[in-house]
Amino acid sequence: MGAYDPVRPIVIPVKEDMRYKAFREDPVMEAAAVIIYMMDVSGSMGGEQKEIVRIESYWIDTWIRSQYDGLETRFIIHDATAREVDRETFFRTKESGGTIISSAYKKAIEILDADYPASDWNIYLFHFSDGDNWSNQDNKDCIQLLADRLLRDANLFGYGQVESPYGSGQFIRELEKELPDHEKLVTSKIRDREHIVDSIRDFLRKGK
Repeated sequence: MGAYDPVRPIVIPVKEDMRYKAFREDPVMEAAAVIIYMMDVSGSMGGEQKEIVRIESYWIDTWIRSQYDGLETRFIIHDATAREVDRETFFRTKESGGTIISSAYKKAIEILDADYPASDWNIYLFHFSDGDNWSNQDNKDCIQLLADRLLRDANLFGYGQVESPYGSGQFIRELEKELPDHEKLVTSKIRDREHIVDSIRDFLRKGK
């Protein structure tokens, strides 16, 4: 009849019905995922930029949570140094100073090494910044950390560049030049709130 529901099985066998004389195991796959959000909180990332990140992160969370029974989220903020914080601090903190992006990537690797081996976890990394970085050397360090480790272990690395009147916007150009067409790297420019949906589509259209 096709009416059998394996989640709520109700089977009433009758003597003549041979289909129910033996059982078959149907394995239910369990998968766990972690999202690590990283955000530049230097002086050029103002309240509006952080609100864009908050809205976009909420909908990214919602989509990925629909794909996995277990989802954990971790949060990193950085200016010239990086530190792990809770969700509220991630969106509410006010910082200033210069930007060293590699500090966030090193902190993410530290968290993955401690708690999330790639063999057991589906790993999603999202970094939001206005594209300013301390030096060209640190851009090179970031590319190396991505190529050698983060892109190797992650299902997806999304870099969202939030437009700011103070940011140079250089970092996204470095990523696109040095890591062109990498299957796990997705970059997205977020000009304002009207572009949040387009940015989410950029990140999640691959469905990894």
